[in-house]
Amino acid sequence: MTANTMVQSVTPIEGFVLDTTSSTTDTLLARVAVDPQAPLLAKPAGDGWTEVTAQEFLDDVRSVARGLIAKGVERGQRVGLFGQTAYEWTLADYAIWYAGGVTVPFYETSSNDQLMWMIEDAEVTCGFVQSQEHAQRIVRATEGREATIWVYDGAGLAELRAAGDSVSEQQLEERRASVTSEDVATLIYTSGTTGKSKGCVLTHANFVQTVQASAHQLPEVARPGARCLLFIPLAHVFARFIQVLTISTGGVLAHSADLTKLTDSLASFKPNFILGVPRVFEKVFNSALAKAEAGGRGKIFRRAESVAVAYSRALGTGSVPLGIRVQHALFDRLVYSKLRAVMGGEATHAVSGGGPLGEHLGHFFRGIGLTVLEGYGLTETTAPITVNITANSKIGTVGVPLPGCAIAIAPDNEILAKGVSVFREYWKNEKATAESFVDGWFATGDIGELDADGYLRITGRKKELIVTSSGKNVAPAPLEDQLRRHPIIAQPVVIGDNRKFISALVFLDPEMLPAWLENKGLPAMSLEEAAGHERVQQAVSRAIERANQTVSKAEGIKEFRIVPTELSEQNGYLSAKQSVKRHLIDRDFTEVIESIYSTDTRPGTTGA
Repeated sequence: MTANTMVQSVTPIEGFVLDTTSSTTDTLLARVAVDPQAPLLAKPAGDGWTEVTAQEFLDDVRSVARGLIAKGVERGQRVGLFGQTAYEWTLADYAIWYAGGVTVPFYETSSNDQLMWMIEDAEVTCGFVQSQEHAQRIVRATEGREATIWVYDGAGLAELRAAGDSVSEQQLEERRASVTSEDVATLIYTSGTTGKSKGCVLTHANFVQTVQASAHQLPEVARPGARCLLFIPLAHVFARFIQVLTISTGGVLAHSADLTKLTDSLASFKPNFILGVPRVFEKVFNSALAKAEAGGRGKIFRRAESVAVAYSRALGTGSVPLGIRVQHALFDRLVYSKLRAVMGGEATHAVSGGGPLGEHLGHFFRGIGLTVLEGYGLTETTAPITVNITANSKIGTVGVPLPGCAIAIAPDNEILAKGVSVFREYWKNEKATAESFVDGWFATGDIGELDADGYLRITGRKKELIVTSSGKNVAPAPLEDQLRRHPIIAQPVVIGDNRKFISALVFLDPEMLPAWLENKGLPAMSLEEAAGHERVQQAVSRAIERANQTVSKAEGIKEFRIVPTELSEQNGYLSAKQSVKRHLIDRDFTEVIESIYSTDTRPGTTGA
């Protein structure tokens, strides 16, 4: 593959010089030096928060890092980290780096087999866990093999701090300073949606330079004093990147692991920017709609929604008609201000990654006063390789490459990436590494297109591209994005590879279903009862008809089945970024799929 066979996009740096020598702890020290007494993190305290200054956090990191050295952690040693999103997680992460170690994070939802694989593959012999329950899971997964575990909700941190008294500041600084930008910072294992997870080798340079490039491209978000509430799992590369971004740029980072109390946390912490995967923003919208309908204000909300989208679209043209401005001002008092208040009232921007958000929701949120900046990246690209520019965001795209990065579109429309955020290799897997790079470009496995201004639009996943028996290529993502807009549809899975027509499995949302049923005057139902109920089937059928209007006739869904099963991380059907593990759906719901295609009747959009 050569340059003249690809369409490329590169963001000019325009005098901006990336730091090619610093490690993550160098950037922490630099931030503390700017203002040691500035708040850098915040910890929950009753109904509020206790702020932790930059100097206090650094002192805490040093204390724990000295303990790691005293306990025998060597430079480059892999150290596990297993727990919920919390201050202690971030503390342990930076302490591992300060002691010269390599962090290996584990998802809370990982199975015993997955934990065993990651621990063995990364050769982890010690690590931090949140609780005794997490410690027991490690013991069960490793079948009781010898390992050193520090429980940070227990006495683990106190034990390390006490042990660290034997390590001098000079010894600690010598260890920290021995780590260069090219040393490995972390091994993050892929979600395994297409098979066994692989360890992505990410260096300190990957984090530091990706953060600097992002701060240059998103100055309104990455700025001193900007408040960020982190609630997605810190085992995910997106959360780790935001952690380093906020701390390096002098923001204030807080953590919230209990999603049932997320609105309370948002209200008390009042973040300036929010981040999440698309499902988070879909949930916010659907919950607001359900609440409006329950209060008899469904029609008002729908009109407010329409005006917000129209207002945002008009902003994109540079001129908002007077009628839209008047209606927008009215709904800002009646609806939009209340939605912003739910998110803390101070948020002006949000960053969305991990999948496509959809144009409608992007315009809706910008219309209510929250600009959602979509970005694109993978574990292999330290989270972002592209992101929208705050001053010139194009809704429906995932933006332009970060400074120091480049995107190319291969002849088969696969997205290729190169630059400071791209990982070094897969851990102990030369074959997979070699297969993932083409003439120095990382082959992402996603397909997309670049517009005339160099903005990237994701059109699908290469391995998920459906080819019907008639040879028609169909990307499932656009249809699935449309269907998820319906309140009771949690996860639609479009199928049809090597089949005569396109169909879908529809998995309902158990959280939204009760309110929807009540608003429709229907009794409470289980998922199984709802799957067979005529009104539920009609609602899903109408949603499919609307989605079909956005694609060609050959790409439209001809038939569907509502499956009475919840897809979740806990049962293994969803990855941490809420992506469906399609190979498991194909395996476990074969009978349902075959029931669609075994019919002798002409296919139609009917439920079963």
